[in-house]
Amino acid sequence: MIDPTLAERTCYVDGAWAPGDGDGFTSVEPGTGRELATWRLAGMEQADAAVAAARRTFDAGEWRRRSPAERAAVLRRIADLLEREHEQLARLVVAEVGSPISLARTLQTAAPVAVFRWAADMAERGPRGGYEERLPPQRGPLASESVLLREPIGVVTAITPYNYPVNMIAWKVAPALAAGCSVVLLPSPRGTLCSVAFLRLAEEAGLPSGVLNLVPGDPRVAERLCSHPDVDMVTFTGSNEIGAAVMTAAAPTAKKVVLELGGKSPTVILPGADLDRAVTPSILRFCRNAGQGCGATTRILVHRDDAEAFLDRARRVIDGLPVGDPFDERIEVGPLITAQHRDRVRGYVDRALEKGATVLAAGTPPEGDGFFLPPMLIGDVHPDDEIAQDELFAPVAVVFVYDTVDEAVAIANNSRYGLNALVWGDPDDARAVAGRLVTGTVAVNGGGGSRPDVPWAGAKQSGVGMDMGEDGFGEFFTVKHLQWPA
Repeated sequence: MIDPTLAERTCYVDGAWAPGDGDGFTSVEPGTGRELATWRLAGMEQADAAVAAARRTFDAGEWRRRSPAERAAVLRRIADLLEREHEQLARLVVAEVGSPISLARTLQTAAPVAVFRWAADMAERGPRGGYEERLPPQRGPLASESVLLREPIGVVTAITPYNYPVNMIAWKVAPALAAGCSVVLLPSPRGTLCSVAFLRLAEEAGLPSGVLNLVPGDPRVAERLCSHPDVDMVTFTGSNEIGAAVMTAAAPTAKKVVLELGGKSPTVILPGADLDRAVTPSILRFCRNAGQGCGATTRILVHRDDAEAFLDRARRVIDGLPVGDPFDERIEVGPLITAQHRDRVRGYVDRALEKGATVLAAGTPPEGDGFFLPPMLIGDVHPDDEIAQDELFAPVAVVFVYDTVDEAVAIANNSRYGLNALVWGDPDDARAVAGRLVTGTVAVNGGGGSRPDVPWAGAKQSGVGMDMGEDGFGEFFTVKHLQWPA
């Protein structure tokens, strides 16, 4: 059972909780199709009030003028509270967005703890170059001294998606608060209950009223928060279509925009790669969270000499992947977020099959009313086909057979996206191929664990700016040059 009070007051503005005064919304459990809660979205006046509160607290310096150590202490308290409520948050994530419980306990809720602790360290350390950087003096007839001041950018609108509701809040809110900004958080309606649970913990941690505000709203509210003249920056994760709308809304006031958008990421299995090592992770990378991740590697490239062996192993892996109730500890693949999204993905598959594509491997859907789509590999697809070009956000991958490494690189780069990639093979060869891929991140032979100190950035249409790492932290600052005669 989730806490029924989460739906009673979903707006948190200037330190006060209130029901939304916009349209009604029903949260549905993806794993069962049953109603979780009905609540009201924020209205336009609440959005304006949230911006006003953030503006007031920033201009008054109620948060940004606290010492780095004081800001860090609050962020560490948030991390401690996230850790304390870890199991309850994980179960809420399972109920609201359908992530399997094993993933909910790790990437969904344990990772945000690490992010807030990293952000606390960054608050104390400061951005690259420091909060105040003394420059070498200028010599000559106009001798002068200079410093660079790095100051928080101001009021930030943070817009987060449903697929990793708490972790995406951490990615955006933690560094913004560490920098000294004030924030208005607009989560996806489908991740709002998780967002309310997080805000309660942030409130308990002692954030001053008005520094962090929550307004779950519809597209009109989103447009208002992106276009508002008192907002200085928008950070958004989501689809390219909505990202374009964010940029359009922000353009008249020339505010800074950071966008983390879509992906259609490749897995390149080089000739002679160890298939026993490569196949299972390659399948899991596009099935994690039922494929609802922008970095999912949903285009798999395998050399012709290895194709049959790859498919033999891939079929066994997919046959053995348990699909079903996300509360079941054994489950690897849970549901998609809605029935409408599941039907959209089925449409892509059906159209591909009508054009001559084939299903190379497919899992078995569970019984029940949840929004399940079993993992599948699709073959006999052209690299330009829609199923190979559009982000599906589902556990569906296409397989390409190539003859030369140059051909593999060309197919891998044949995408409007450039967010993530996976390369398997001889370490030197794999690193060489990784360097030729137009993408923000490449995992070679499996890569490693999640690192808050590393930026997540997209090439091409996968985004503008960066999240996380020193580079992502730096997005929340402006730079002021002070110069005086020597």
